[in-house]
Amino acid sequence: MKLYTLLQEVSYTVVQGSIDIDITDISMNSRKEQKSTAFVCINGATVDGHIFVEEVIKKGAAAIVVEEEITGMEQFNVTIIRVTDTKYAYAAMSAAYFGYPARKLTTIGVTGTKGKTTITYMIRSILQYAGLKTGLIGTIEAIIGDDRIPSDNTTPEAYTLQKYLRQMVDDGCEYAVMEVSSQGLKLERTATILFDYGIFTNLEEDHIGPKEHADMEEYIRCKGKLFKQCRCGIVNSDDPYVMQVLEGHTCEVESYGLTKEADSYATDIRRYQDENMLGVKFRVNGKVNLDACLPIPGVFNVYNALTTIALCRHLPVPMNILVEALNHVSVKGRMEIVKVPGSYLLMIDYAHNALSLKSLLTTLREYEPKRIVCLFGCGGNRSKLRRYEMGEISAKMADLTVITSDNPRYEEPMDIIGDIKIGIEKGKGSCIMIADRRQAIQFCMDNATEGDFVILAGKGHEDYQEIKGVKYPMDERVIIANILAGNRY
Repeated sequence: MKLYTLLQEVSYTVVQGSIDIDITDISMNSRKEQKSTAFVCINGATVDGHIFVEEVIKKGAAAIVVEEEITGMEQFNVTIIRVTDTKYAYAAMSAAYFGYPARKLTTIGVTGTKGKTTITYMIRSILQYAGLKTGLIGTIEAIIGDDRIPSDNTTPEAYTLQKYLRQMVDDGCEYAVMEVSSQGLKLERTATILFDYGIFTNLEEDHIGPKEHADMEEYIRCKGKLFKQCRCGIVNSDDPYVMQVLEGHTCEVESYGLTKEADSYATDIRRYQDENMLGVKFRVNGKVNLDACLPIPGVFNVYNALTTIALCRHLPVPMNILVEALNHVSVKGRMEIVKVPGSYLLMIDYAHNALSLKSLLTTLREYEPKRIVCLFGCGGNRSKLRRYEMGEISAKMADLTVITSDNPRYEEPMDIIGDIKIGIEKGKGSCIMIADRRQAIQFCMDNATEGDFVILAGKGHEDYQEIKGVKYPMDERVIIANILAGNRY
């Protein structure tokens, strides 16, 4: 592709060379093959790509895109392009390279502190159920046809994102639903995409730190960028930050919530429980009128379902299909119930901080189990405060806590368990420590009694355990199946 074609939606200055040259690929990673590439210098959180200019030129890069002045390049037969923001340029060039695939799809972007993963899976499940082929990009994976690609970031780097969208188009997808993180928006990974629908779930103080957002104001501002690059915004009107997120929006706005002020709102919310199943039923009023039944517990999942229902009003999804599809929704690792013989309930959930664990246990307590048995660990080389907080929450809200290993990374599992135990001592619940997670799960299953809820928290969708830099296969579903088959750990 000609360099000038890649730059068609970028404001730039030609510092050196010609833009009428052939480019075979776009790169921001100096370690990769560079022959005939356009190398874009990104000033990242830890490394500034500008320091690799000579290295990539010697590897064969045909063009260099910079946002800082560089000198001494006259000796090289290379084109130098200067832009204001190389992150934006990288995204715009990637979109051009793959033929602007987002413009050939109906695109749905979901942002917010919590609920993004559940909502994207709900949307995809319902659209697929209605016969609308839909790709997904998010925290767990990208789903393109039969392919499932594990994710490194909630919102991939721009080149990878555009490649996935291109693959969706080539695979015959009509829709693309994706999680749009505040980091993805801040780093311009979604630049040039005009989403057909932007969804806002909620906002809580999170992701504030040196490598994420400077403060809450920046976090809110980054979330709000989605509503300046979408046609229709569908927002949670009950969230206290909604007006700040919408400040300066350029889209039409529609709301959902639990009050009559919302365009679509839920009433008559009630819990239900069947064998190996917890759920919630409710009535939807306003711009949509229907009775819904969701096989996932919790008022927060009513919000998630309302989002999906409000969206589907705009899409070719018959209401009877929508209602039927909601009955079959499930999300891997998010309040995922695993069917087991016997009269106890076994659930896998990704709750891996105090806030999410408290929300999970509060919701489950509403179903009046005989006991809540909560198994969890904490990640190594991470904040000790999280360990104390999770231990305290579990000790106060669960009847029995089983402390085990999560991803110990470069720490010793028993050191992490010891930190969790400090928090446990602030509560009234009893606890047991079993470092081997497989043995801990076996203990919970062996000792579960009628009416118990056994919660395996922290790993969720993950199918590995990271120990000293190596990711070893470990899927809790496989462990459960092996235990049920009579294998012992």
